[in-house]
Amino acid sequence: MNRRAWWSVGALVVLLLGGLSAFLYIKARPYQVVVDHGPSPVAQANPYLAAEMFLRERGLAVSHAENLSVLPGIDPRRHTLLLFGERAQMTPRQVDQVLNWARAGGRLVFVAESLWDDSTGQSNDLLLDRVQLHQSLSQDLKDPPADAKDDPYPNLTKLYLEDEDAPAYAGFDTAFHLEDPKNLAQAWANSAKATHMMQLAYGVGTITVVTDADLWKNKAIARHDNAWLLWYLSADTDVTLLFNTEHDSLATMLWRYFPQAIIALLALLGLWLWHAGVRHGPLQAPAAAGRRQLQEHLRASADFILRHNGQQTLLQALQQDVLRRARRRHPGFDQLNVAEQWLALSRLTRQPTRAISQALSPVPKQRLSSAEFSRQVAHLQTLRNAL
Repeated sequence: MNRRAWWSVGALVVLLLGGLSAFLYIKARPYQVVVDHGPSPVAQANPYLAAEMFLRERGLAVSHAENLSVLPGIDPRRHTLLLFGERAQMTPRQVDQVLNWARAGGRLVFVAESLWDDSTGQSNDLLLDRVQLHQSLSQDLKDPPADAKDDPYPNLTKLYLEDEDAPAYAGFDTAFHLEDPKNLAQAWANSAKATHMMQLAYGVGTITVVTDADLWKNKAIARHDNAWLLWYLSADTDVTLLFNTEHDSLATMLWRYFPQAIIALLALLGLWLWHAGVRHGPLQAPAAAGRRQLQEHLRASADFILRHNGQQTLLQALQQDVLRRARRRHPGFDQLNVAEQWLALSRLTRQPTRAISQALSPVPKQRLSSAEFSRQVAHLQTLRNAL
């Protein structure tokens, strides 16, 4: 192609690109897209972050704590303590500390964590037992009365207030039920079948027990009247939310999910350290084959038997050898009684019967001294050699 043809092709390409750009400019319309990246790391670390923000928006001062060590510094007057953290390790001393705080005027809200056991007369929740309330499963209750079937929201918990025509609705977990055997509760909230919140006076303070606190977590607090109920329980007070947000360390998680691998790694490390360790002294060279005589083998065998089977085995073997040789030298030796056998051995070996009786007497179970053992072996060897 000549230069004019190349120029023509280039001009055509430029015209096509320009026309396409103009078409896209005319047809294109800008728009916005909201990309949901999920909860922020702060919200993931604190499931009650939305509850804290809601209470702050209502003018309440909200603080966060991870354990009960902050309780001595909290003035119970006009203060609410929300115990939403795990309490399985709560000690009786801590229970007394929390209840004394509520008795002095504080508002305490906590979650019942264990079911009542009729056989033991208690539950595994020390705090719940101290306020004398019981928790059970809703499925163990009787069916609700017939008029309750007309309830349009049977799975929602209803809280009735004075001077209010309609109740407040909360989304408690209906699988659990609170009981008040002592009739101590002054207020409560029920679903169609069970009770999920009870409030009782305690000293000059109040204690509110709920079956769960999931309705106040980030995903559920905006539903129904959940947020309003939390504000109602803590209105006109400062709030301390106690919930542990600490996460397990890497070492804890590795040990929880890979214990076998960690044990194997530690074993390999120990074997490597043992193999690479510095020896204390030179290696002992093996003995030359030329000096391994029969006497050394016999002595080594005797030492092995003495070390593993004890003195009794060696002495009994020598006694049996003496008796075996006596049978060969004296026909009918087995038919003789013990005294006659000792007299026969005395004639054959020219040893006194006293020495023979000491040598052939039953071996004692207790360990002999080295001198006594050597003396006994010498007597038996003398008798055997004489036969």
